[in-house]
Amino acid sequence: MANILDIRRRIRSVTNTRQITKAMKMVSAAKLRRAQDRALAARPYAQMLTAVLKSLVSRAEIYDPESGEPKHPLLAQRPENNVYLIVVTGDKGLAGAFNTNILKAATRFLESKAGRNIEIEAVGRKGRDFFRRRYPPVPAGAVADKTGRIALIREHVGVMSRVDHAMATEIADRVIDRYARAEIDAVYLVYNEFKSVIAQRLIVQKVLPIEHVGEISVAQEEAISAEERKRALEAAKEAGVGLRSPENREAERRAARFAAAPVDYIYEQPPEELFSALLPKYVGIEIFRALLESVAAEHAARMTAMDSATNNASEMIDSLTLAMNRARQAKITKEIIEIVSGAAAL
Repeated sequence: MANILDIRRRIRSVTNTRQITKAMKMVSAAKLRRAQDRALAARPYAQMLTAVLKSLVSRAEIYDPESGEPKHPLLAQRPENNVYLIVVTGDKGLAGAFNTNILKAATRFLESKAGRNIEIEAVGRKGRDFFRRRYPPVPAGAVADKTGRIALIREHVGVMSRVDHAMATEIADRVIDRYARAEIDAVYLVYNEFKSVIAQRLIVQKVLPIEHVGEISVAQEEAISAEERKRALEAAKEAGVGLRSPENREAERRAARFAAAPVDYIYEQPPEELFSALLPKYVGIEIFRALLESVAAEHAARMTAMDSATNNASEMIDSLTLAMNRARQAKITKEIIEIVSGAAAL
């Protein structure tokens, strides 16, 4: 049987660990609330931009009436020989299976695109480390020397704690420029879509070419399991986090009315010119939305993981306390037996 002193040391160690995991859970809950607020603040702009584009689609000639080909290069569809993949992970661990699930989804996507040239841009330290070990980094814009090459060409480390629109715009401008010059044939984005603590899904979104304005083109998706949803629900209740993401209903109604109104709007510029200018902004806001939702999903995953760790530590403390009491009782019983046996021998 273990020594009582060793068991006490173990209990003290687990108790300290439980304090750390409980504090990390509360920190993640606070960061989750801020991440939800940021995502909510960016939503009205994205909704109105989408509504304006939908309105322009019905009023502008975006396809050539003779050939049927799209006039804007971001609408042109080509065989996917050169694919660009943006993988959004976290910079830190201790978030359960958050990063692992994203990397598994990215790996499945790479397997589904076997035989094509794929360039990877990793956002987050975990994704960068994963792909750097498997695919050697190459300079951006390097010409593929063989068919079926997979290479990591860009990385963004330490940016998930301070996501801003400028970074999303920089990524969007680069992929738009390369797509317009036909250097790449498709752009995909792997991230964790966050609606609320219990409503998340891991998706592979097709960003370019744009097939339908305002609709997410999903190539792969995977929702969280019932067990994960249950753990997230318990963690959110204990941390005081709302289970549903607040919605700006009034902004949604205004955007919907603008897109569906039969009114013939008078634009200062021609509709075709406005459509061409706003479409790249639409790509940028889609990437920005994905980054914001990924940050919120990471905090939710870390909050859930730390809540599970805290509960496991409490169970371990109870088990160790029971073992210590049994060891102490056995020691006392042994001492009593020795005393009785000595008295009987006299």
